[in-house]
Amino acid sequence: MSARTLRPEELAMRCDPAVLDGPDAAAADAAAPGIVGQERASRALELAIAMRSPGWHTYVAGPPGSGRRSLVRAAIDAHLVGEPARRSDWVYVNDFGRPHRPIAIELPVGRGAALREEIRALVEELSTTIPAVFESEEYAAAIQQLTTDFKEQAERALAEVGEEAERRGLAMLRTPVGFTFAPRRGDSVITPEAFAALPAAEREALQHAMGELQDRLLQVLRASMRLRKEHADRLRTLNRSMTKLAVDHVVDEALARWSDVVAVRTHLEAVRAAVIDDADAFRPREDTETPAPAEPLARYEVNLLVDAHTGDHEAVVEADLPTWQNLIGRVDHVAQFGMLLTDFRHIKAGLLHRANGGFLVVDALKLLSQPFAWVALKRALLRREIRIEPVAEMLYGMASTVQLEPQPIPLSVKVVLVGDREICELLRTNDPEFDELFRVVADLEDDLPRDAATQRALAATLAARLRADGLLAPDAAALACVIDHGARRAGDATRIDAGIRHLIDVLHEAEHRARAAGRTTIGAEDVARAIADRRERSRRVDARLRDAMMRDLIAIQTQGTRTGQVNGLAAYRVGDQTFGAPSRITATTRVGEGQVLDIQRETQMGGPIHSRGVMILGAFLASRFARLRPLAVHASLVFEQTYGPVEGDSASLAELVALISSIGDLPVCQSLAVTGSVDQFGTVQAVGAVDEKVEGFFDLCVARGLDGTHGVIVPASNAARLMLREDVVEAVRAGRFAVHAVAHADDALELLLGLPAGDPAMPGESTVNGRVARRLREYATLRRGDTPVSARRAVRLARRMPGGEDA
Repeated sequence: MSARTLRPEELAMRCDPAVLDGPDAAAADAAAPGIVGQERASRALELAIAMRSPGWHTYVAGPPGSGRRSLVRAAIDAHLVGEPARRSDWVYVNDFGRPHRPIAIELPVGRGAALREEIRALVEELSTTIPAVFESEEYAAAIQQLTTDFKEQAERALAEVGEEAERRGLAMLRTPVGFTFAPRRGDSVITPEAFAALPAAEREALQHAMGELQDRLLQVLRASMRLRKEHADRLRTLNRSMTKLAVDHVVDEALARWSDVVAVRTHLEAVRAAVIDDADAFRPREDTETPAPAEPLARYEVNLLVDAHTGDHEAVVEADLPTWQNLIGRVDHVAQFGMLLTDFRHIKAGLLHRANGGFLVVDALKLLSQPFAWVALKRALLRREIRIEPVAEMLYGMASTVQLEPQPIPLSVKVVLVGDREICELLRTNDPEFDELFRVVADLEDDLPRDAATQRALAATLAARLRADGLLAPDAAALACVIDHGARRAGDATRIDAGIRHLIDVLHEAEHRARAAGRTTIGAEDVARAIADRRERSRRVDARLRDAMMRDLIAIQTQGTRTGQVNGLAAYRVGDQTFGAPSRITATTRVGEGQVLDIQRETQMGGPIHSRGVMILGAFLASRFARLRPLAVHASLVFEQTYGPVEGDSASLAELVALISSIGDLPVCQSLAVTGSVDQFGTVQAVGAVDEKVEGFFDLCVARGLDGTHGVIVPASNAARLMLREDVVEAVRAGRFAVHAVAHADDALELLLGLPAGDPAMPGESTVNGRVARRLREYATLRRGDTPVSARRAVRLARRMPGGEDA
């Protein structure tokens, strides 16, 4: 027999506070920025951050609360020390020739705001100087001269026509509708009657003269229209020259200040031309003598899209809400007279604009939860430019309003996705472009090695975090208690759970209790109380199950013996807490054809892993007892009083014991519970949540009263990793409870059935395997129809089966 009863000191590996060496403030400060024990992920992240080639973005995979974001921020900060981010300011300005296509201009850090103020001051100065130029005496004299010249030329031509009319006996009259000619006598126009009384020859001569003069007058009027156009052109040229006189010195001064930025010089020249062409926008309105409204001057403004000089645009941007518009920016609209209007001033920056030249950290789950956000991010990274487009226009080619087409902005950014491994694998499997963009995956460990260095570093980090939050400092014993809790959460005494956030939460709760008690430091008792309270808040279901077992509503025996019935151990999770509880596993057997019926599977209440474990049991039985003859047994296995799905193979050892007990008619000790899986050779394999399973059975036994016979059987491979509660350890030390470790199914059979395992090749009543082998031979004989045993023996055999009655 190789089963071993574990000593109390083997049931839990406690952290010695002396190992932590009392982390002082300097050690804590040194450990605070980093993440403990994630060297492999750190190296992968450092590579991705340092690579300059496009497509070397990274996905940081790990469980929530493992410090993924802290690791990313620490790696980026370390990189920025040696290589600062290449940031720039970005502005949008109006394209005066194509207002629907605003122009993007890149500027050195801090000069975006300077350009905005430069243009604003330029417009304000022109709003003063241009009206002053047009109100000057020089401009008034020039206008007067142009008007006089125009009037003189027009009046001279009309006067010549009038003089010609007088010579030919006609008068040129001005009417409401224009000029006309009429015959005259002396200084007066003759009446129509007098004209009719004239001789025919004279009338014809006058009519002919009036026709010729009408033609000449028409030519004069046409010439007058040309003169009017020439006057307007000369007036426009005068206005342009006067405006240029006012604009040139202002723009030239600005050009001198921006001589090093070609794009700005080009825009200033465009501003000069636009102001000269549209000087009226700067002149007061004649009707009210008040300045023109500000809206016409808005087209000269500068939209400061990204101001990298301010704190709002840091080198590292974390995306809290990565929607489509929040990523690539948007164009807002304003309602005016029932219409939605927009211009370049309403272009708003997105997260990619803010992070351009630096780093963008995005939560993968939030990104995939937003419609089209993943598509927008991929498109920007693949094209290496930020193109602001409405969702409807890009995806469906339609829009409800007139849209701008802002010039795309070149994109140079490192994107770090943070999320679970499942999301990473989902993207890898379903999106071929994922590997093209995110070529490095930094995979964080779920737990850390529990060596002295890691424990000291973890203790220092936890102490530093509390100090950074302005909380009480923990003593070494409190930190040791937290590390023990981390090992317990890892399910392995040799490892520590990497969920730093959970450990910090425990310390926060412990600090609250210590402060309420008036203590100046956090002690081990505060941590222990916080851990117990967190568990108590989640144990509603556990308490109800325990109460049902105490009232025998759920039948679990913890004393005596029972054939074909074993106390298995199960675990379940509520929130972030795991609880254990015993489960009654029963088996019945009869003559059959080698079938092991899994009732859970047949009722679709068993998962595939559990069904696989039952199949392994059938293979083990056939291999051990029926190599040379049919396995003439029909067995049924079930978890009694379970009303939900059963999954996992950690009960396969218990199920095997129940089968062996039923076949061999061997009673099972009910004061022991068992957990572990077995392979086809009977080797007992490690399972999860052993601590909680042991404690679940222990709590039931304590409630009913420990008598020294109670205990649990666990796989030997789990023995070195136990982190049991202190009350369990004390019960073992006092001899009131026992924990046995087994490496083979035969070890568990001996403990639970009270007989040596024996050799299955030697049938007999003195060993477990011998008795089972003999019983299976008898089953096989009955199955073949042979009668080497007497009828009385067959009846007695049938009555010994579970459910039968001993003769």
